[in-house]
Amino acid sequence: MKKSLYLSLFACISLMADAEVDALKAELQQQKETTKKLEAKIDALSAKQDEASKNTSASFSQNAYLPDIALILNMSAVSRDVSNSDYEKYNIPGFIDNKNTEETAIPFNKNRGFNLNYAEVAMHSTVDPYFEAFANFHLHPDEFEIGEAFVQTTSLPYSLRIKAGKFKSNFGRINSKHQHSWHFDSQPIIYEALFGPDAISDPGIQVQYVAPTDTYMMIGAEALQGTNERSFGEENGNNLYVGYIKSSIDVGEDLSILGGVSIAHGTNTTKHSTDVYGGDLTFRYQLGSYSSLSWQSEYLYRAKDIGTTTNRQDGLYSELIYQYNNNYSGGIRYDAIMKNDTDLKSDYSAIKTNNLDRYTAMIEYKPFPMSRLRLSYTYDRTKVIAGERKNINEVMLSLNIAAGAHGAHDY
Repeated sequence: MKKSLYLSLFACISLMADAEVDALKAELQQQKETTKKLEAKIDALSAKQDEASKNTSASFSQNAYLPDIALILNMSAVSRDVSNSDYEKYNIPGFIDNKNTEETAIPFNKNRGFNLNYAEVAMHSTVDPYFEAFANFHLHPDEFEIGEAFVQTTSLPYSLRIKAGKFKSNFGRINSKHQHSWHFDSQPIIYEALFGPDAISDPGIQVQYVAPTDTYMMIGAEALQGTNERSFGEENGNNLYVGYIKSSIDVGEDLSILGGVSIAHGTNTTKHSTDVYGGDLTFRYQLGSYSSLSWQSEYLYRAKDIGTTTNRQDGLYSELIYQYNNNYSGGIRYDAIMKNDTDLKSDYSAIKTNNLDRYTAMIEYKPFPMSRLRLSYTYDRTKVIAGERKNINEVMLSLNIAAGAHGAHDY
């Protein structure tokens, strides 16, 4: 009797176990089907997301990003022992015959008293993975000017970069820098004499190559329109070609040395050639985290063929800047026109027109990186006014403000 009872109980337990296994199998099958449905939904959502990413990439440069925009304001208060009417008519024999034309206009610090030199709007934007765009617009009190507007590549192979548009040439050391990034408020006199206030700035194309060496070496070539009337200015097509080699080395942990040689070859307004050669050298010694001493010098030589003769002229500037800390700095600069062999100075035969020189000292206060006050004194012996070579004393207080997204300048 007991044996039958045990057999019956075992049979019931076995049936119940089989039923539970079948239920678990059914549940597992249902979960597999649910998983397949979820995987199908994930695949569909991933496909939609990929398509959306493609559409976003296609509209990246136009809709997804706004350009960086900065506003730079530059103004000055000037005390000078020459009247405004006389100063705006100054001449530099052999270089500048000032007749109040646009080509000889004085753009910066022109007047005794107060000057709003310019407001500059600077823009930069990444266009796509291959290009970025730059523009600088100068708003003077009486005119609007496109200072620069160009695109340049960002991802060419073999360390190549191409720039196209209107831009400041990389000739020499200071040519490519904007006025508000100079160490002094006045342009070096040799640059003013050879190229004018805008220096070499033209529509054209630039190619640069950085050599794959341990020491930095950059080689560049430019083809430009050549509208600069002081040295070039032939209007029948592009007529200016610029080449340069620039290098830098670090000596120890604190000393950096930068140097370069440049050449500009073009056709002048007499339809003859002009060649300008330049060499620059900069030493920068880091004294501390925010303190440094830098010595920058540049020499330019011009051979300008005007048909009847070749004008041979040269000059240089040399400046020493001591950066005390983030807020204070000071410096001195000597610049001069040394050689001036030209028949264009014949009207000034009674005036010594070689060794025209100028001395400048400045102190600078920067409460923050984007604002600057600079006080300077200049003793200028480079200008002829009303047929007489003048020794001009000038004291200037300038203020520069940069508001918005504005990148750092090269030192």
